[in-house]
Amino acid sequence: MRTTVDLPDDLLRRVKSRAALEGLKLKDLIARFIEQGLRQGAAPEPSIQERHRSLLPVVQAATGRALPVLSNAELSALLDEDEIGVGRLD
Repeated sequence: MRTTVDLPDDLLRRVKSRAALEGLKLKDLIARFIEQGLRQGAAPEPSIQERHRSLLPVVQAATGRALPVLSNAELSALLDEDEIGVGRLD
């Protein structure tokens, strides 16, 4: 696959020089470097604990009591009520 990568001039000169010294095409040397970098930089499999996301924060009312968990439908109904002014005291 063809792609374009912007490299600093000095780095490109060094890679071209290395490719010439090793008798390789520039693209082959760059592909080799990328493959090596990916192998070295491969992160180890995360442990089971690391894979679990942290819990979302619990929203609490000013009274300190936890607010009830609402479904998307319940939240949508509350937003709709707010838009049409249902339950407003103004």
